Amino acid sequence: MTTNKTVLISGGNRGIGAATARAFMEAGWSVSLGMRTPAMPDWARPEAVHVHAYDAVDPVAPDAWAAAAVERFGRIDAVVANAGISIRKTAVEATDAEFASLMDVNVNGPRRLVRACWAQLVACGSGRVVIVASLSGKRVKSAASGSYSVSKFAALGLSHAIRHAGFDKGVRATAVCPGFVATDMGLPLAASTPADALTQPEDVASSIVHIVNLPNRASVSEFWVNCLLDDSY
Repeated sequence: MTTNKTVLISGGNRGIGAATARAFMEAGWSVSLGMRTPAMPDWARPEAVHVHAYDAVDPVAPDAWAAAAVERFGRIDAVVANAGISIRKTAVEATDAEFASLMDVNVNGPRRLVRACWAQLVACGSGRVVIVASLSGKRVKSAASGSYSVSKFAALGLSHAIRHAGFDKGVRATAVCPGFVATDMGLPLAASTPADALTQPEDVASSIVHIVNLPNRASVSEFWVNCLLDDSY
């Protein structure tokens, strides 16, 4: 089955990004993966998957990637901004450089990527943007996660801002906010919880595919995913 639709996914080499890419491919989408070191995944069907160099802090990378994806597949229907970094320091302890890096990768990177794809997203009449934020964008869980949380609160705000910018053009934006996920980033933070009890990357991936496939009349602005009983927001 093919949908003739194309999705760009940043941070597509592992974790949530790789799982989401595979889920879209299996759903019949064309998939373009942005990676700092491009390499075709072993699960990928080369006719359906495209890889391109992408670094979230490079201001010209999004335009080059978007242009290459359009040249390969002819269109862009969805963007999943998944690339992100974490620094385990309080908002007081983080250096200016560390804090700036968090904001550049986790907030400005997705903003630039969406901007590079905007004309294509509008042109299709049902463009979709998913910002992979975090439940750390809904609450500050601990002092050590404080700096990261600030960036994810901003990423959540970015998703809502994009939603407003594109709603009357058929573009729908969703902030997907996972808690602890069994990834390289998540496993060390959840040492007290067995890995198989954590949310799996495939769980987040299937949720993203479902959200992106919803019609314009069924807009989801935020989607929270958790393996633990957490606060209500």
